[in-house]
Amino acid sequence: MATEIRWERMTAPELKTLAADPEALVVLPVGSLEQHGPHLPVWTDSFCAHAFATRAAEAAGIPVAVLPPMWMGLSEHHFPFGGTISLDHATFHAVLRCVVRSIMADGFRRLLIVNGHGGNIEPLAVSVREMAHEFGVPIVTTTWPMAAAQAIGAILTTQPGVQHACEGETSLWLALDAAQVRMARIADSLSNPVPNPPAGFSRFWSFEERAPRTGVRGDPRAATAEKGEAILAAVVEALVRAMRDPALWSLPDPVWQAGRAAAQ
Repeated sequence: MATEIRWERMTAPELKTLAADPEALVVLPVGSLEQHGPHLPVWTDSFCAHAFATRAAEAAGIPVAVLPPMWMGLSEHHFPFGGTISLDHATFHAVLRCVVRSIMADGFRRLLIVNGHGGNIEPLAVSVREMAHEFGVPIVTTTWPMAAAQAIGAILTTQPGVQHACEGETSLWLALDAAQVRMARIADSLSNPVPNPPAGFSRFWSFEERAPRTGVRGDPRAATAEKGEAILAAVVEALVRAMRDPALWSLPDPVWQAGRAAAQ
C-alpha cells in the first residue's frame, strides 16, 4: 500500500495504480473562505477539513487519496463582515459534479466528502443525493462536528457543540498551528448574543443577524490546544470508522432506472 495519501503529492502513474484497487477511496475536504471573527484566518473551515481528512487517511489502513481542499462554499451569509468569497448553489453543485466525473474518469469509484462549513451542510446533502442517482457510485458526506458530536460536546466547556470561530475552532487552530490565532484579538471577538430561531422552521439569516458586531458565535476565550487535540482525535476516529464501514460503501440503489419497480 502506498504511504503517500495526498493526491497532489502523488504522480499520475501512482494514482492510476491506486485507482485499480476496487477498495480505493478518494476523500474531498470541502470548506469555505469566509470571515472567522477578528482572531482566526478566513480559510479556517478549509484548513480544518483538510487536517481531519489527512489524519484519518493516514490512520485508516486502506488505500486512500485525499484531494486538496475545495476552498469555496456557500458563504454569502458572512459578507457583512468582509473577507469572504462565496459560490452560489448551482456553481457549488457543478464543481462537485465535475470532481466526481473526474475521479471516475481516473478510475476511482468511491468518494468521501469531509465538510468543514455549516453553510455547506444542506447543499451537500442535496448534491450527494443527486450525484448518487446520476453516477451510480457511493458518495458519502459528513460535516466533522456532526461526525463526533457527543465526544466534542464532552470536550468543550462553554458551549454544547462547535459554532463559529468559537471555543472549538479556536482550540483546533491552537493544536494545529497556534501562530495563526491572533490571541490579542480574542477579547474583541465576542458578539452580542442572539436567540436561536424557532425550532422546526427554516429561512435565510445573515451572520450580521445571527452574530452581530464580530461574526463570532461561541466563546473562544475558553480555547486550549489540549481541547483541540482531543477534538482532532475524536473526529479522526469517527472518520476512520466511516472509511472502513462496508455499509456506507455499497452501491446506491438505481431507483431512477427504467422498470425499477418491475424488477421486484
